[in-house]
Amino acid sequence: MPVMPPASTAPSEATLRPSTPQRRGWRALVAWPRLKLWLIVTLVWSLLRTVTTETSLTVWLLRCGLVTAIAVLAFGVLEQWPRRLPRRLPRWVAQVLTVAVVMPPASFAAYALTLGTWDIHALGQQYSTGFSIMAFMGLLFGPWIALVALLRQREAFAREQALAFALERSELERRALDARMKLLQAQVEPHFLFNTLANVRTLVRRAGSEQASAVLDSLIHYLRAAVPQLDGGASRFADERALVQAYLNVMHLRMPDRLQFAIDVDEAALALHCPAAAVLTLVENAIRHGIDPAEDGGRIEVTVRRVGDRVQVRVVDTGIGLGAARVRSPGDPGAGGTGLVNLRERLALAFGGDVTLSLTAAGARGTRAEIDLPAMPAASA
Repeated sequence: MPVMPPASTAPSEATLRPSTPQRRGWRALVAWPRLKLWLIVTLVWSLLRTVTTETSLTVWLLRCGLVTAIAVLAFGVLEQWPRRLPRRLPRWVAQVLTVAVVMPPASFAAYALTLGTWDIHALGQQYSTGFSIMAFMGLLFGPWIALVALLRQREAFAREQALAFALERSELERRALDARMKLLQAQVEPHFLFNTLANVRTLVRRAGSEQASAVLDSLIHYLRAAVPQLDGGASRFADERALVQAYLNVMHLRMPDRLQFAIDVDEAALALHCPAAAVLTLVENAIRHGIDPAEDGGRIEVTVRRVGDRVQVRVVDTGIGLGAARVRSPGDPGAGGTGLVNLRERLALAFGGDVTLSLTAAGARGTRAEIDLPAMPAASA
């Protein structure tokens, strides 16, 4: 039966739709892009007026800075308020018109504050003409500056939207990968459980209850080691050793005269991360395709060693062997049975190209299966 991911991990429609990355409130009015626009326009405008008049740059910085600040604030206010505008009036049109409208009164206020009087015309034709030129320049260039700001704002919004969608796609890919991993892990061992229960049934029918009881006891030990790993959570080589030990005990009871085994796990590797049932899959494959078909059975040796920043796992059996040596990469489904194909896919999903799985002949008889993977500390459960 297919295993579906928990309902709580399914992305909702709201999750799939990135939120508008637009700031609100007074912080948006004084955000760095707005301050940068204010500084650039103020400086350029002040330099132009200084070149064409005898007034100092400081005065023009004050005048142009005040006018530009009022225009930028008006632009930002219309961006947020009112919340709703008439359908026939796009917000960007309202922003551009507002900037054009505030330019003349803002220019008048700037002149009045720097001259110390509101009666500018009483100071002479020179000041009246200066005010008129400034107001005209504001009317001429203000709306165009607003349009440029709108275009930059749309570009920034598009970039943020693209980033939001990319992050969302990455999250969905991660969830799909997790679901795939859980599905693969759920397929690892059900056939072993069913086969063992079938063996118990045969033993009960055949000879009585003593051997069947021993098999059931070993099966209970196996399930106690296996069940905590069913959720696909943190798994260590210590957990894998217990799982393999319990599994081989069950198999030894099933064929006591045909199976011998030894397990040797380096102490330095016990706390490291091991993909759930990775070593067990190699052991099970050795029994199914090596020991079981052999008339006199054989021996399985399981070895786990930490070598620097790598972990080397080796499972050697003295079963019927492969015939000709062959080596496969983690993504190659050509070697081994379904269990190894499953394991290759799980290793490729978990480590990408930083893991190798090989299956080779061990002498005249027998098979050697090896995994070389990074030495990673196990995540806390």
